[in-house]
Amino acid sequence: MKSERVLLGFIAGFLATLIFHQLTLAALWAAGLAPFAPFSLAATAPFGVPAVISLAFWGGIWGILFAALDARFPPGGGYWFVAFLFGALAPSLVAWLVVLPLKGRPLGGGWHPPLLVVALLINGAWGLGTGLILRVLSRKFGRKDDPRLPG
Repeated sequence: MKSERVLLGFIAGFLATLIFHQLTLAALWAAGLAPFAPFSLAATAPFGVPAVISLAFWGGIWGILFAALDARFPPGGGYWFVAFLFGALAPSLVAWLVVLPLKGRPLGGGWHPPLLVVALLINGAWGLGTGLILRVLSRKFGRKDDPRLPG
């Protein structure tokens, strides 16, 4: 994968976290459906970075993987369906099965259905946002002959 695509994927994932992921969480929080608030400024260990910035950084890392794979997504509406599924499933599964246990929390966050649904929705929104931002950035800054760009 070219370094340009890596950078665009990171930017798309970072921005999608701040916009799509956090605004979806805000809507779910306002509706009383999310167990935690968006845009947390709580300091994270070990560097004291605000949680939302740390989350956006990892969204950028996931955006690189998204950018590496999105050429394999089907065209048209199928692209958006797979973008949502990628976002909903990949980061959620890694969080549930790897990150939470590493932080000493229960596998799957205890498998509480409301928490699981919130994670799938906010991460799915991230996937849609990453796809949208990546396409916009690719049109503006990417190679014009990139096969991933729509006609």
